[in-house]
Amino acid sequence: QVQLVESGGGLVQAGGSLRLACAVSGRTFYIYGMGWFRQSPGNEREFVAAIIWSGGTTYYSDFVKGRFTISRDSARNTVYLQMNNLKPEDTAVYYCAAARRSSSLYYRNSYADWGQGTQVTVSS
Repeated sequence: QVQLVESGGGLVQAGGSLRLACAVSGRTFYIYGMGWFRQSPGNEREFVAAIIWSGGTTYYSDFVKGRFTISRDSARNTVYLQMNNLKPEDTAVYYCAAARRSSSLYYRNSYADWGQGTQVTVSS
């Protein structure tokens, strides 16, 4: 099993930046990829970004390309989501998740382990 703990959420004005962190512990050798998802009230949990744990290949949803960057620090077992030029529509609870086997990282069902989430609020 893999344990995930997110941090770094908060309140920021539109145009500002935040960096989310996801601390990974447990059976990390099972991990194929790590993803960030978000969910706002009344909406489905949606894919934001993902990274292959060993190779570092990254994937992004169209609505964050050019603004968000996913990265990982293998020595610290931590995955980051740098969010720049934030918009009010980015307001949501952000979750990190771990996928244990090779599969499409765009889909929620590919992920076996989830963190508790961290709130990001962007004011206009």
